[in-house]
Amino acid sequence: MALFEEEMDSNPMVSSLLSKLANYTNLTQGVIEHEEAEDEEGAKKKAVKSPQMGTFIGVYLPCMQNILGVILFLRLTWIVGTAGILESFAIVFMCCACTMLTAISMSAIATNGVVPAGGSYYMISRSLGPEFGGAVGLCFYLGTTFAGSMYILGTIEILLTYIVPNGAIFTAEKKEDEPEALLNNMRVYGTCCLALMALVVFVGVKYVNKLALVFLACVVLSILAIYAGAIKTAIEPPDFPICLLGSRTLKNQDFDKCLKYETIGNVTVPTKLWGLFCKKNASCDEYFMQNDVTEIQGIPGLLSGVISDNLWSNYGPSGMLVERTGQANLTAKPTAGDIYRPYVFNDIATFFTLLVGIYFPSVTGIMAGSNRSGDLKDAQRSIPTGTIFAIATTSFIYISCVVLFGACIEGVVLRDKFGDSVQRNLVVGILAWPSPWVIVIGSFFSCCGAGLQSLTGAPRLLQAIARDGIVPFLQVFGHGKANGEPTWALLLTAGICEIGILIASLDAVAPILSMFFLMCYLFVNLACAVQTLLRTPNWRPRFKFYHWTLSFLGMSLCLSLMFISSWYYALVAMVIAGCIYKYIEYRGAEKEWGDGIRGLSLNAARYALIRLEESPPHTKNWRPQLLVLLNLDSDLTVKHPRLLSLTTQLKAGKGLTIVGSVLEGTYMTRDSEAKRSEQNVKSAMSAEKTKGFCHVVVSSNLRDGFSL
Repeated sequence: MALFEEEMDSNPMVSSLLSKLANYTNLTQGVIEHEEAEDEEGAKKKAVKSPQMGTFIGVYLPCMQNILGVILFLRLTWIVGTAGILESFAIVFMCCACTMLTAISMSAIATNGVVPAGGSYYMISRSLGPEFGGAVGLCFYLGTTFAGSMYILGTIEILLTYIVPNGAIFTAEKKEDEPEALLNNMRVYGTCCLALMALVVFVGVKYVNKLALVFLACVVLSILAIYAGAIKTAIEPPDFPICLLGSRTLKNQDFDKCLKYETIGNVTVPTKLWGLFCKKNASCDEYFMQNDVTEIQGIPGLLSGVISDNLWSNYGPSGMLVERTGQANLTAKPTAGDIYRPYVFNDIATFFTLLVGIYFPSVTGIMAGSNRSGDLKDAQRSIPTGTIFAIATTSFIYISCVVLFGACIEGVVLRDKFGDSVQRNLVVGILAWPSPWVIVIGSFFSCCGAGLQSLTGAPRLLQAIARDGIVPFLQVFGHGKANGEPTWALLLTAGICEIGILIASLDAVAPILSMFFLMCYLFVNLACAVQTLLRTPNWRPRFKFYHWTLSFLGMSLCLSLMFISSWYYALVAMVIAGCIYKYIEYRGAEKEWGDGIRGLSLNAARYALIRLEESPPHTKNWRPQLLVLLNLDSDLTVKHPRLLSLTTQLKAGKGLTIVGSVLEGTYMTRDSEAKRSEQNVKSAMSAEKTKGFCHVVVSSNLRDGFSL
């Protein structure tokens, strides 16, 4: 009830909740709209509406909508069939634990003082600092952009495989060319879909916003249909027969009867299935002649006991036949001609670590609740409560679906990724009640909505990073239309999204965006753990369930999942984040956000200085400590730069150098000159390669200034 408390604080409760649902939005809040409203003064100051959103509408529902999506509908049944119930449970548990620990760290950030308006990036970057904030922000942006690619590919897969299977532009003349033709169809349709979605986002976000509730309803109805269908199988299992030749699963869209021969009148004639394995006036396939054809139910139901057969994994290479374990058959070695038979094959090689990378994107989206932090009534309460409840709910849905799929559906059907054995139906759809089309249509619109939201949120995230000014070459993407819409950022986002679409495989794109999200979550946990251990004065989270060990565990789990999913993708993601960090450090604008990473340097310096005071230095460890007093000319530049050159030569011993100068006058009148002269001294030190500290003070006379 804590989720509904804020939405139902006035009567009538039902009408209040329905009114807020009608205004439901899942779009990212712009940083700049609040910063401009706060910075402008007087009559020009923009009016910001008082926050109205509570925990349920503002945080819980957006998180639910973003977490539940394409992987649940298109890949979870295949993961359960391939990895088995036990290993699938381990995959789901690890990924959900990772996001739960990250949500606890985010809750600590949200309860550490006033939550800034502007969404997840703005909230996190002010705790991480410019360098890590920029690196994490760009990883978050790239993850969101590739998520758009994944949702678009999911949309096209549903369209071409289950809704309009005859809509393919490219067709294969040879059987072995079918995978390449499928990829080309995905590229063409995906590019068209991306262009259409980008046009919708460009024309106006309000149209996407109006459809947010429709997309949410599609997700909820699809989930309910799965549970209703699973319960119904215990009473009356649906009729979806599967045809087996020996132990091998057959594609039943190429024949109408699971028989070798049939009797018409008094005449026994071969069936269409016979014609697929035998040629006229030629011998039949050896395996076909040695084994019988049997028909089993694809969904035997909850009470059938099939769960015991689906407990264990069944990994294999690409091209491996999908076979039923324990089925009586006369074995025969697979032949090159099997590809022309109506068998169901593995389209890719399968192994545990691959499935982790494919599954992880299904638990991302935990930051959607903080996207509109400035519109929440009580952000410090709503963000932790709504996010954690949403993760708990979706974790229960995923874990229960793993068990239900394994308990209701035959193993060969689970491993049949595209539903070839059930007349090209979506596998999770044949379980759903009242019709498979509920899942097909629901998942189609769910993927469309998620793709639109990714293309809406990612450009705004890039615009926020660009307007922060921490990455100089991105500042052009901070501009947009007169109303603030990020036009240039949308173009870049569409271009990067197109790269994912050209990959054309959902199974190949999913591990890529897993890396970027895991990098983002890793740094969130790292920042919280570091600030707690350093006891920084501005780090006082009030979230009662937070402890630094949970952040450290979350960071370790993120790092482990990165290398489990793909060690080379993990290295590439870390190199990208490292390069962004160093670029911001050397070229980025100077920002001071009071972050914990700066505190780490301060704490390390303090520790080293205290160690030096414990005992006098040995003669071998002596270093020259130099104080250089400079004179500045009328232009506030160094009058005798050769003094710094001499200092550099004396500094071969790697000692400490402090460079200073004094400006006569008062601080009120010469403050700007002091800052300018300090920059000039630093430039001179850099030119003479003098490393040390620099400070220019303002004093009424030189004697008092030098004494400071």
